[in-house]
Amino acid sequence: MSRRIALSVAAGVVILGGAGALALAHAGERAPAPAHSSARYTAPDGDRDGSLAFVTDVTASSGVKSVKVLAWPQNSSFAEKGLTAKDMAAAESAVCKPSGQNTVRCTYTVKVTGADAESSPRGVWHVAVLATAKDGTTTLDTKAADFAVR
Repeated sequence: MSRRIALSVAAGVVILGGAGALALAHAGERAPAPAHSSARYTAPDGDRDGSLAFVTDVTASSGVKSVKVLAWPQNSSFAEKGLTAKDMAAAESAVCKPSGQNTVRCTYTVKVTGADAESSPRGVWHVAVLATAKDGTTTLDTKAADFAVR
C-alpha cells in the first residue's frame, strides 16, 4: 500500500470517527418531554372560589429550565390558527421540583372566581405546555391535558 493511500485511509478513519462521536453526543440530547399530564377543574360554588390544577412530569437530558402553561378553550382562535411557542411567551410558569434524574414534576394552580367562571366559554378546554431545556431546546404540547367547564 502506498504512503498516499495509507494517509488517505487514516484521514478517513479520523473524520468518520469524529462524525460518529458527534452523532452519539447529539443522540443523547433530547428535547424536553412532558408526560403524565393531568388537569383538574373545580367550579366556584357560592362564596367558594374554584380552581384549575395542572400537573406534568418533564424530562430533558440537559435539565429543565422552564415550563409554561396556558389553558385555552377548544372553540377559540387557537383551534383555528394553531397555538405556537410565540403565543406561549406571556404564559404563566409552572412550579417545578426535581423528581428524578433530569426529570421535574411541575404544578400549576390558579384560582377561579365566580366572575371568571361566568365569563369563560363553556365546553372542552385544553392545557398547553411549553417546556424549555437548559440547552435551549423546546417542546410545545398544545393539548397536554383537557378539562371541561360546565
